[in-house]
Amino acid sequence: MPKHNILLTPGPTPVPPEVLEVLARPIIHHRTHEYRKIFKEVSEGLKEVFRTKYDVYTFTSSGTGAMEASMVNFLSPEDTVLVLAGGKFGERFAEIAQGYSLACDVLKVPYGEAFEPAQLEKALSGKKYRAVYATHLETSTGVVNDIQSLGRVVAKTDALFAVDTISGLLADRLETDVWNVDLAISGSQKGLMVPPGLGFLSVSEKARKAMERARFPKYYFDLKLYIAALHEEDSPFTPAINVVLGLQKALEIIKRKGVENVWKENERLAQATRAAVKALGLELFAKRPSNGVTAVKVPPGLDGSKLLKILQDEYGVVMAGGQAELKGKIFRIAHMGYITQADLAVGFECLEEVLGKMGYQFSKGVGVKFFTSGVRA
Repeated sequence: MPKHNILLTPGPTPVPPEVLEVLARPIIHHRTHEYRKIFKEVSEGLKEVFRTKYDVYTFTSSGTGAMEASMVNFLSPEDTVLVLAGGKFGERFAEIAQGYSLACDVLKVPYGEAFEPAQLEKALSGKKYRAVYATHLETSTGVVNDIQSLGRVVAKTDALFAVDTISGLLADRLETDVWNVDLAISGSQKGLMVPPGLGFLSVSEKARKAMERARFPKYYFDLKLYIAALHEEDSPFTPAINVVLGLQKALEIIKRKGVENVWKENERLAQATRAAVKALGLELFAKRPSNGVTAVKVPPGLDGSKLLKILQDEYGVVMAGGQAELKGKIFRIAHMGYITQADLAVGFECLEEVLGKMGYQFSKGVGVKFFTSGVRA
């Protein structure tokens, strides 16, 4: 079997050829009418993708930068926040809060499980929080949380509802305004189909009011600078110019296809992936699986790290491993962004080859068939 170049990781995801062509163009200057016109178009396009009428602010950073911005711009040192942590990225919110010495309560569920609204309602009943931080798609476990239901619970309180949708955006449905999300956080290298380098933050009216009383010191992530700059169709600091230009092209592709159709396509590929996993006799890890990434338990007796290494080194197929306590115990197959049915067909063909080499027993072709005949092209 020839060596491929297939990226099936939940970030970075593959970049469409049209976007790659834009990324390779000669750089332009950012303090020009030309760039401002592009940045205005991008900022408006992001509002459509986030499903919000409010402005979306762009940082030259990873999504983690936008996570930090979601705290320092809306909180003060004496505030208490609640973090919903069911994986590594929920835990990151707690780590950022602790880095600023914020009082932070952490509501946990076991890895692989999603949060229930009743759990959140109980946690909010006995204490006043300034903000609640949750994860839309917990990439480390493949779980998608019910943001709509959780948002209804938070909306009954004065707390802000901040959601990390860095991996979830365009993978799983998100209706930012309708679902009472005050701060939606994302990044460029997942469903948006461009390289890493941009972080995004949408801000509701409720959050804008909270920002006026926030007293944390900040400089680079001071949102007031970004608000003022956006009024001039600009950014306060040097942007990642060509990544923004690439995003303009990616948003054109998404708009042409339609956000609803992007969600449907991800769901279709996710269902096929889960069916293929089960046909191979493998077990899903997430109890509420996402349409962006499927987490799979490594079969007993197999070395998960070795499996992924052989896949990458010998076959050129890159899947993601487990993190922290899940290292070697699960592997993760993405089906978001520019990942296609053909990519998944090759990925499963190679996965079957490696599983067979490692002594795992199954009927050859039972997984691949879901991408060659069981799903529409």
